[in-house]
Amino acid sequence: MPTLIVNGRSFSVDAEPETPLLWALREHLGLTGTKFGCGAGLCGACTVHLDGEAVFACQTPIEAADGRAVTTIEGLSNTGDHPVQRAWVQEQVPQCGYCQSGQIMRAAALLAANPRPTREEIIDAMSSNLCRCGTYPRIIRAVERAAGEV
Repeated sequence: MPTLIVNGRSFSVDAEPETPLLWALREHLGLTGTKFGCGAGLCGACTVHLDGEAVFACQTPIEAADGRAVTTIEGLSNTGDHPVQRAWVQEQVPQCGYCQSGQIMRAAALLAANPRPTREEIIDAMSSNLCRCGTYPRIIRAVERAAGEV
């Protein structure tokens, strides 16, 4: 039985090793902030951190996460005041909001690895996450704003 370390807590998950991490998080652990979008690693709605790196939870089997640190949107900040989350509000990024947890997790991973990215680096890093509402200019501004606080 794989052991997942999610948001600093250890969980044994009674699921097949090839079960996508997305379903372990949502169905077994009740962490529904990570969204199901396409199921094919094409939209980024399911983005979480695995040992600090942004990954698609729909494409990551739980056996690949066994014993590793998983951070979901629920674990990014206990109070919801991570610099990226604050910038998201200040820049009024969300419209429908469905992609936002994945977008925020991708942006947080980028800024953890590169606290002062250029605009081009932000665009490149965020390109794997899609927003059907087209709030890309606001997303870029929010990441630039958060970079000033990280």
